[in-house]
Amino acid sequence: MKVNFFNHFEALVSRFGDNEALVNIDNNRRYTYKEFHFLTNKIANAIYHELGLRKDDVYMSILENDNLSLLHFPTIFKTPATCALTNYRDSLEEHGWQMERAHVKVVFVEKTLLATHLEMFRDRGLTVVCMDDPLPEHEGVLYFWDLVNAASTENLDIALDDRDHCAVIRFTGGTTGRGKPAMYSIDNWLNVRDTAFALDDKVWAPDARLLHVAPISHGSGMLTIPAFYSGATNITQNQPDLGVYCENIDREAVTHGMLVPTLLYRLLESESDLSTLRYMFYGAAPMSPSKLQDLQKRFGNIFIQLYGSTEHFAFATSLGTKDHLVGEGEDAARLASAGKITPGVELLVMDDNGRQVRAGEKGELWMRSRSTCLGYLDDPEKTKEEFVDGFWKSGDIGYIDSQGYVYIVDRKKDMIISGGFNIYANEVEAAVSSHEAVMMAAVVGVPHEEWGEAVHAEVVLKKGFQVTEDELKNHVKQRIGKYKSPKSIAFVDELPLSPVGKILRREVRDKYWSQGRKVG
Repeated sequence: MKVNFFNHFEALVSRFGDNEALVNIDNNRRYTYKEFHFLTNKIANAIYHELGLRKDDVYMSILENDNLSLLHFPTIFKTPATCALTNYRDSLEEHGWQMERAHVKVVFVEKTLLATHLEMFRDRGLTVVCMDDPLPEHEGVLYFWDLVNAASTENLDIALDDRDHCAVIRFTGGTTGRGKPAMYSIDNWLNVRDTAFALDDKVWAPDARLLHVAPISHGSGMLTIPAFYSGATNITQNQPDLGVYCENIDREAVTHGMLVPTLLYRLLESESDLSTLRYMFYGAAPMSPSKLQDLQKRFGNIFIQLYGSTEHFAFATSLGTKDHLVGEGEDAARLASAGKITPGVELLVMDDNGRQVRAGEKGELWMRSRSTCLGYLDDPEKTKEEFVDGFWKSGDIGYIDSQGYVYIVDRKKDMIISGGFNIYANEVEAAVSSHEAVMMAAVVGVPHEEWGEAVHAEVVLKKGFQVTEDELKNHVKQRIGKYKSPKSIAFVDELPLSPVGKILRREVRDKYWSQGRKVG
């Protein structure tokens, strides 16, 4: 189907024109829907006319949330060029590799990165656009607002195929290795809206105010789309500071938030009441059920779990507020689930031979919907390996219970095989984290002469709390059994986290396997 996104967003303006669409906190910018429509029109015209980018040309945004929001939705879909999204906090080496893979011609960059990145940009012959006025010594660097202020607000009058046109390239998270460039159509992204609107909780309304602190180049960006389509306000924050985040919730009367579990755990130590919040979305990593119950006691029944992914860019499952109201015993176990399958999404549990397993049996989760991405850029072999008949093979191991709740027990690559037993790191981490002294934990398999691998945990304790290794081991044994309990535990000050707050198990694991270190 063809779509002209100038017309598409104009329909939103006709409904919500004077509503506040976007607030950039650090840059002190506020736009109504009407103002934001005209601004993104000008940006799209600058990309097309001033920068000369056409269909299949790629530009990359290496930007913090405030500036990225101007080159995100809907700007991307108003031009025929392709936008490559990356994380501002990735390394110089990673940015260089991503540019090479995506065949980038133009880069939009923060002024703070010119000192480290400009030489690389010039070596690659890129056109460089700086979001702030570049210093005189940065000869040849274009100033974003000069380009935009000179551009037209007129409709480009270009219709794009919303199924086949590659509008966006995003790189997979890379928690188990270097990320892959996933390609998306416009409709892939519009289905994010549709799955968000299909949630059990009807959370979207024109008075909703959603604060983004996680990068909108990643999971948080999924929520910008349903917010805009409901006339709500997207609010962006650059500083990855939880204290500032809490202050902004109060200052901006924020109603909706999204945090990864590692940050929610730290929120338990905050003195903020966050009383304006109606909903807090979480996802991207496993949540400790015991910590979740602590959060509910502290902030109320405002939590909604969302399970999505890079390759299947939609909310495949959700655990709504009603499902967070649990009793004791088996009922409480539901908090460990990822919720139920979203209407419009197919999610199957498959064995190693690609056959669907029975309810309750474990296997790999396969997903298919309008949000299954177009594949990996310039990598037909990897695409063929991971996509089958429209399904994406997630690499997540899980099962579906008799009531339809989906449980994700681990990543295939993170499963520990110790003495012939399959042990899931997620399950052990949840048991370790359920101890009142534990802030967070990473569980990995480490070399062991007798068992091949042994379960090892690295643990960060809460401030002011103490627990011995033996006490923590016994706590885990009582919860999930002796053979799953860590054979060794190291107490550490911090765990390696990705730029979006996921624990990087591979970095914990690598320091033992790369050096052949044996523990226990």
